[in-house]
Amino acid sequence: MTTLLRNAALFDGRRYRGPGHEVLLDAGRVVAVGAAGASGAAGLGSRARAGVDDVVDVGGALLAPGFVDAHVHPVQGGLERMRCDLSELDTREEYVAAVAAHAAANPDAPWILGGGWAMPAFPGGTPTAADLDAVVPDRPVFLPNRDHHGAWVNSRALEVAGIDRHTPDPADGRIERDAGGRPTGTLHEGATSLVSRHLPPTTDADQLAALLTGQAHLHSLGVTGWQDAIVGAYSGMDDTSATYTAAAASGDLRSDVVGALWWDRERGVEQVAELVARREAMSGGRFHATSVKIMQDGVAENGTAALDAPYLDRCGHATDNTGHSFLSAAELRAAVTALDTAGFQVHVHAIGDRGVREALDAFEGTDPATRAERRHHLAHLQVVHPDDVRRFAALDVAANAQALWACLDEQMVDLTLPFLGEERARWQYPFGDLHRAGARLVAGSDWPVSTPDPLQAIHVAVNRWAHGQDGQDGPAGPGGEPVAFLPEQALTLEAAFAAYTSGSAWINHRDRRDGAGVVAPGAAADLVVLDRDPFAAPAAEIGAARVVSTWIDGEVVHQQRNR
Repeated sequence: MTTLLRNAALFDGRRYRGPGHEVLLDAGRVVAVGAAGASGAAGLGSRARAGVDDVVDVGGALLAPGFVDAHVHPVQGGLERMRCDLSELDTREEYVAAVAAHAAANPDAPWILGGGWAMPAFPGGTPTAADLDAVVPDRPVFLPNRDHHGAWVNSRALEVAGIDRHTPDPADGRIERDAGGRPTGTLHEGATSLVSRHLPPTTDADQLAALLTGQAHLHSLGVTGWQDAIVGAYSGMDDTSATYTAAAASGDLRSDVVGALWWDRERGVEQVAELVARREAMSGGRFHATSVKIMQDGVAENGTAALDAPYLDRCGHATDNTGHSFLSAAELRAAVTALDTAGFQVHVHAIGDRGVREALDAFEGTDPATRAERRHHLAHLQVVHPDDVRRFAALDVAANAQALWACLDEQMVDLTLPFLGEERARWQYPFGDLHRAGARLVAGSDWPVSTPDPLQAIHVAVNRWAHGQDGQDGPAGPGGEPVAFLPEQALTLEAAFAAYTSGSAWINHRDRRDGAGVVAPGAAADLVVLDRDPFAAPAAEIGAARVVSTWIDGEVVHQQRNR
């Protein structure tokens, strides 16, 4: 089927080409791209337009390559939407009410599962078992928070897991306790596994339903492909390998997906042979198990991101805590070298400045030729020492940005800035410096940690404040306007769109596989149509844009209703 998209403002994946464009699609590919002349004549000419089966008038809004999310957990996100979903709520009272309603609606469920609560809703970011006990006293409750580096549990869950005042903290985590040493209901990092190992397994049918729910949600936001950042069993999440393999074989997986296989930090390089075998067994159709995910540190909000110097307390004094490096520098270097040699891309979670430096040091030990081919990347990059910014380009290591977090929201103001101190606070999310230094930028959401809407992330990347943000969500200016967080680290709109399209397509090797990520002849017709042209409007309105339609291989996979 031949389709003509006309009257479109065009972003081609690398640059904005302005209004008045036409794009011709046939057999799942972009066939031709043209611009109307000064006289208004059709850009592609009558010959190219002949025999068109369908004409879609974009109405002057933006046509762009489909967004590619370079760091996301769609099965997790889908499961949370199917279970006790707290991700759209904001307060302690709303969370407790939602748990009570879910428990009442599911009286036969042996566990109450779901998640998505935000740390700023609770004093110190740590909810208590007592709140859950008041509404679910008889069944265990396990609710990971939005960043999935912690979990909220009730007393019954602690009892099932045998956690009490005598239970030691695991080496890679912490049990939140009261003054008497009794667990209070929040588990950090590896401590979550003390409970999660007791969860009932998720059925194959539920896993597939979650993947399809997540895929539909991503399609509704213009996302046509992604990299799943954990394919393996981790912190209460079941291994999604079989789900992806089955969905790819059946054709239910409509998007092109790279799976980042989970690196077991309790083991060493002996697991590489197993990962190679999994890559060969799992890859097929639209699913490619060609990356490996290493989580090098935790998160700043609970004091587990790896910092070079200690965290501060609320009085500004240095503590004895510098966070967690889950792998030693030597272990990380050995893992990265072995994976690079085995042909894997390495995808590293690195949030603190020490975690970032340890990862860059590990890549420095690999062969430059293979390193460029693998397209390794570091995700999150919250605190980056200025001395390490230029190393990304020098080492051919991409910067995987979750730009939505680079704003003065409650989490940043209450749980991060006081504990980093003034100097380190200025090192956060340095996307502008990375771009100016020649680093390749790719972008992702980390959903369900935060919304998977690329337009919201692009808004923050350009403005350094969140769309819809007001004085209730962070500091306000004299007129009540949002205050930009480190505005010198903002990206241009072109750079932000490129990171989320051609950049993330590149990290997934789509440029070699099918040409996706750009709007150009021969490229896969994975496209998104918006309801406006953000390039022709004030930057403050970027986040107001919405997706009208999403296309994969020239077919509509999502269409906005009531348009």
